[in-house]
Amino acid sequence: MTVIAEVAERFADAGVTGWLHAREIDGPGEVAVSADTPVVLASVFKLSLLLAVFRAAETGEVDLEGRVTLEAGARSGGPTGIGAMFDQVSMSVRDLALLAMTVSDNAAADALVDLVGFSAINRATASLGLSTTCVVQRSREQTASMVRDAGVADAASLAPLLTDRRVLRTLSALRPEHTNRSTPREMTALLAALWRDEAASPESCAAMRRLLGLQVWPHRLASGFPFDDVRVAGKTGTLPTLRNEVGVVEYPDGGRYAVAVFTASVRTSLTLPAADAVIGTTARLAVDHLRARTP
Repeated sequence: MTVIAEVAERFADAGVTGWLHAREIDGPGEVAVSADTPVVLASVFKLSLLLAVFRAAETGEVDLEGRVTLEAGARSGGPTGIGAMFDQVSMSVRDLALLAMTVSDNAAADALVDLVGFSAINRATASLGLSTTCVVQRSREQTASMVRDAGVADAASLAPLLTDRRVLRTLSALRPEHTNRSTPREMTALLAALWRDEAASPESCAAMRRLLGLQVWPHRLASGFPFDDVRVAGKTGTLPTLRNEVGVVEYPDGGRYAVAVFTASVRTSLTLPAADAVIGTTARLAVDHLRARTP
């Protein structure tokens, strides 16, 4: 069985449709499964945002040590970080970036979008030749679109409906043409550029790699590489039925592999361990294949 067939089989066993791309960062090898299909980024859009923030810092448009104050009730909500806090928060731009990447803090990310703007985000990715990648919504606008599409009053009213297939069919946030989007191949290209110090200055790339390495979620990409001497850095993304992660796997022998896995589940349950785990499983299959072909 080919690696592509095996990856497809694992996706099917987990009850998901999957899109995957894995590449050697320092070589030509790749594994591609529908890798040029546009996909919904969900919170993976924060990777493009991170690049724009550090690019803006290099030109002096943004001060990474400058402080931003987010008032309670006037910032984006969310289940983690500042989005879940009660009171006024003031912190540096670089600490907002840390929260956006490590715990996928929506309030922190949206504050950074407010700071740099959509044009800067999309210019940054376009400069790397990523023609499909596009960021058009903050997290709060994505939530607002789901509330509007579902015909309910607010996010609290939406939450109980997010396992209802009839409601999910109405949500434009689950269709790439209406929201933040990319392809698996373009996401691994962005990661490879970061790891080769080509996306920004070497100092900025190192700082971004550090933030990606601090992500706290171990249940997707990292679950496929349960070894003390293998490092995994990544960014997850989640919306109803959608589970994603993009990241880099680094082996002690110097092997470096960029991987992007996007999935859409047949089931509408909010908790689907098999759909989470298959991201790590298929990433491991792809990376093992790339390592096996290395002399």
